[in-house]
Parts: sequence; C-alpha cells; structure tokens
Amino acid sequence: MPLEMNADSNQPLRKSRPHRVVSPLGSNGRAGPGRPPKGASDVDVRDRILDVAEEQFAKRGYEAVSTREVAGHAGATASMIHYYFSSKRALFDAVFARRADIVNRERMAELDAYAASAGDALTVEGAVAAFLRPVLAKLKGDDPGWRHYLSLVAQVGHNQDWGGAVMTSSFDPVVQRLIELIGRALPKTRPENLYWGYHFLSGALMLTLSETDRIDRLSDGRCRSTDIDAIEPRLVEFVAGGFQRMCADKSPSKPRRRKF
Repeated sequence: MPLEMNADSNQPLRKSRPHRVVSPLGSNGRAGPGRPPKGASDVDVRDRILDVAEEQFAKRGYEAVSTREVAGHAGATASMIHYYFSSKRALFDAVFARRADIVNRERMAELDAYAASAGDALTVEGAVAAFLRPVLAKLKGDDPGWRHYLSLVAQVGHNQDWGGAVMTSSFDPVVQRLIELIGRALPKTRPENLYWGYHFLSGALMLTLSETDRIDRLSDGRCRSTDIDAIEPRLVEFVAGGFQRMCADKSPSKPRRRKF
C-alpha cells in the first residue's frame, strides 16, 4: 500500500494513532486507582469511610490515625480516600461537618420553638434546656456513631491548636442564638457575662460528652457519667443558676441618707 507524501517536504506522512480514551475502569472491568469497585455506590463507599474515620478519630485522636488505617478498616484503599476527600484533614472536616449539620438544625429548631411558645415569659432554664436537649438525646440513644461523634466533639473542643476554629465554623450560629435568648431573659446583664456563662456551659457539656467515668470513681458508684437521665436536669439547673447569679444586677446600691 503506497504511503501518502507530505507535499512540502516530499517525506512520507506518518499515520496518527487513534486517541485512546482511558476509562476509570480497567480493561477487565475493575475499578482503576482511587475509584470504588464496579457496582459499588459512591454514597455507600463514602459513608463507610466516614463511619470508620469517625470511630478511629474518636477512639485514638486525629494525630494517631492515618488514612491508610482508615482505608483498611473500611475495606477501601488510600487512593480511594484521596479520591473522595483529597487529604486527611479534608476527611476529618467531612466527618465533623456531617453530624454537625444535623444537630445544629435540631438545636435551632428547639430554640426557635421554645422562643415562640414562651414569648415574653422566656427563661434561662427553658433556653438552656432547649439547647442541650438534642445533644443529650443523641448521647442517650443507641446509635454508636453519635457516641463516637460526640466524643470527637469533646476532643476538638479541648484542642488548643485548631479546636477553636473548628468549633467556630461548626457551631457558632446556634450558640449565638442561645446567647440571644438568654440575653432576652436577663435584659439588664452586661454582654460579656453572657459569653462567660456560655464558656462555663461549654466546659460542663464537653466533660459530659467525654463520659470519662471520673464521677463514677469519685462517687464510689453513686453517680455514673453515662446516666443522661440524671445528668440532664442537673446540668440545666446548674447552668441556669450560674447564668442568673453571674448576670444579676450587682450595681452598688445608693447609700441611704441619714435623717437627723
């Protein structure tokens, strides 16, 4: 078969090879690097990775867990984790945001419903109870995923390096809503006292979420760190009492004029 010639150079033309389209699946139908197995749902694989990462981060801490270990427990590969999340920190952020979105919606709905029903009779106790109820219900429930997540929240809340930034991006709107409602119940207080009050509320809540069994040992079994039915009313009363005491009007009274 004669070769076609280049008119300018009198040299034979080379026939170009057809462009090869690379499929994410190999020639044998198996997934290529970083892709889920054929027939697997992206949602299922992604959620399985998130569940495993959540448990590992909660039990061992962020620094001690590698993406390779997460992949092994999830029946995936490290390249699949990179495919879905790009990095270990992106994986952690996805773990944290997944349930934060749920609990924030529930908290905001509780606070809004309480404010609407209470009207002018709004109280500190009512606002604090509405804020705590969704979280403590998750802690009391049977879903181990929520227990892992809330344990992770407690860890992040005590992380000095980047915990504050994560908590701010995840929870600030609902916290500000709580502070707004408490401010309405205590209209004469200085704003800084409301924020200090939340600071102490947060500390008590983080300890509760940790379930360290410290109180079990300290009380010789009289109290249990997992007894949410005992914790919830006491925590609400304790926090509300602290707000009310700290935010009470402490302006010095005018000295009485003595009559002669």
